[in-house]
Amino acid sequence: MHKHSKIYVAGHRGLVGSAIKKNLETKGFTNIVVRTHAELDLTDAKATADFFESEKPEYVFLAAAKVGGIIANNTYRADFIYDNLMIQNNVIHQSYVHGVKKLLFLGSTCIYPKNAPQPLIEDYLLTGSLEYTNEPYAIAKIAGIKTCESYNLQYGTNFMSVMPTNLYGPNDNFDLEKSHVLPALIRKVHLGKALENSDWETLREDLNCLPIKGVNGTASQTAILEVLQSFGIAQTDTGAAVEIWGSGKPMREFLWSEDMADACVFLMENRNFSDCVTNHSEVRNTHINIGTGQDITIADLAELVKTTVGFNGNFVFNTAKPDGTMRKLTDVSKLNSMGWKHQVEITEGVQRMYDWYKLRK
Repeated sequence: MHKHSKIYVAGHRGLVGSAIKKNLETKGFTNIVVRTHAELDLTDAKATADFFESEKPEYVFLAAAKVGGIIANNTYRADFIYDNLMIQNNVIHQSYVHGVKKLLFLGSTCIYPKNAPQPLIEDYLLTGSLEYTNEPYAIAKIAGIKTCESYNLQYGTNFMSVMPTNLYGPNDNFDLEKSHVLPALIRKVHLGKALENSDWETLREDLNCLPIKGVNGTASQTAILEVLQSFGIAQTDTGAAVEIWGSGKPMREFLWSEDMADACVFLMENRNFSDCVTNHSEVRNTHINIGTGQDITIADLAELVKTTVGFNGNFVFNTAKPDGTMRKLTDVSKLNSMGWKHQVEITEGVQRMYDWYKLRK
């Protein structure tokens, strides 16, 4: 890519897309094209085709997707498979039609089998059953990998796929009904701290910024307490308590979103699809894991968040709720061998994310 190359970042307002856009701008790229969902619905094939015909981007970062945590994935199963298939099919196909020089498709490590050996290497794809709660989303992302591979093989395109581990960082989703584990933990512990201190100013400010189930900061104290309790944030006889789904035993790997963006831009600038092909007779598993190669239990993560926020209350692990996959750690040797390694460790990242959350408007 050249500094003046026209680059389309699909999904620029999300956690992933916003980090990629920021990274490109920091590195001096000046011709970045973006569209909000209101301006361009990527599930609409004609609208997507018209956009590519009009803008003719040279490079595409496909970070647009419908994403969420366990609750959202399991509840809106049809939405997750339909929307994601439509978005990626439209963008990948139009990138081929309009001669895009290189595309980077972003998926997720949930593509790997639930009981795959650890750490997860790229060759474990399609070797077993997926974790049930996010199966529709995972199938859509696997389809994206195979679409990129197939277009490359049939049409000679240069479409790459990367599978980031669990991401966190600025512009994350803190909606307790739809967020992933780390932003949900940070917000719940933040609210738990305010509750234990009877800090109603902070509670109301938080709910005004992001209402929970329609309850904002203007609601009565009773209504606020009720909605907090519905998400496991409550005052008990021994102080404030925060509920965490599952046993706390599952281990998860977390990558700072700005590190992920740096890896994506690095690959777009320095690597091609051909660099990912190891078997030319049967081209498979050309995607690249992006992660740290390090993990932490959910219980230890909760304690890290507790220390960072300054919460003195208790955690209640609700073992009636699902744990999901017990461990999901990526092998990042392929990425490291290509010349990139993460910089931000989890302790620093959680502090950065909490600082960002407190300053958001």
